[in-house]
Amino acid sequence: MVDLISLTVADGPAAFGLDSYQWVSIAMLVLIAVFIWKKVPGLITGGLDSKIAEIKQQLDEAKALRAEAETLRDEYAGKIAGAEKDAEAMMEGAQREADAILTKAEEDSAAMVERRKRMADDKIAAAEREAIVGVRTAAANAAATASRALIAERHDGDADKTLADEVIAAL
Repeated sequence: MVDLISLTVADGPAAFGLDSYQWVSIAMLVLIAVFIWKKVPGLITGGLDSKIAEIKQQLDEAKALRAEAETLRDEYAGKIAGAEKDAEAMMEGAQREADAILTKAEEDSAAMVERRKRMADDKIAAAEREAIVGVRTAAANAAATASRALIAERHDGDADKTLADEVIAAL
């Protein structure tokens, strides 16, 4: 065996009749055999399989997250649509209330104008009655004064005596 080692070292790779390409091929075969013996392809395949499984799990997780996001999007779109409907209903309600308030205000103002008109008419009628009473009173006072003056002028003591006798006789 010592000869074989010394031969190999002294003569180089060509000592067994092999050229360098054949030695590289043999080395590669030995390397591949060691890899197979140590189950390196299984490790590589297992590593790749685990990576594939991990990527597949991440893809499944991403799909689940996407489905959840779409569900949330649909839910919020429904909420937005509901909020828009509620806002529209609130606007319609507010418009109806404003119209009702405006109608009531118009009715109240018309009623107030009518009341004030009646009050003014009543005041005018009261003023007319007072004026009529005042005119009648003034006319009665003027008639009484005129009557007194006429009676005082035309009647004397004899006429009063005759008139008093007639009144007593009538009683």
